[in-house]
Amino acid sequence: MAQSGYSPENPGAPLVVKLGGSLHHRVPDIVPLLCRSEHPLLVIPGGGRFADAVRHEQVADDAAHWMAIAAMEQFGWYIASHGMRTTDILSVPEKTAVFLPYSCLRQRDPLPHSWDITSDSIAAWVAAELGIGLLILKSVEGISLNGIIQEQVTIPIENDVVDPFFIPFVLKHRITTTIISGRSEDLIKRFLKGEPVAGTRIGTTF
Repeated sequence: MAQSGYSPENPGAPLVVKLGGSLHHRVPDIVPLLCRSEHPLLVIPGGGRFADAVRHEQVADDAAHWMAIAAMEQFGWYIASHGMRTTDILSVPEKTAVFLPYSCLRQRDPLPHSWDITSDSIAAWVAAELGIGLLILKSVEGISLNGIIQEQVTIPIENDVVDPFFIPFVLKHRITTTIISGRSEDLIKRFLKGEPVAGTRIGTTF
């Protein structure tokens, strides 16, 4: 069972939450749940269908990088349309908001321009910059190896759940990270309450 890394004694700890683009159809249900969390959440939007459109264009890496981040903003505004406030300021959240990353990343440009970098790694970079934990919401239950969901990942492994840059970055920066399914509202609620839930933890100590 993956642990959230947040004890019941500290229910208000801030958290970065990556909301995957594959959960587009679940946004109307997930957003109110996140807004009710006792944790102040900084929600990082995925790219989803908007980033898929960029992939379809097959443009050069530099252009694709910024187009894909603009795609994250599109999904971010879609998330916001269901009742979540927005911010383009990179700071530890005091209230739950969806982060619109384009302006910040254009100014700081911290990551390589490659399809090896997706919104997952951008979420990890945000968590590292802010020094807070990271929850990744996916349409799968976690990272699997030989068909088995891994409760904990302590070394980089090939997988199709997160991008190749993500796990090494999380391990290097010791980011408390958990991947769970965003298809279950109950699972998200339990995680945010500090309860053990099924999923994949990344790291050696929590």
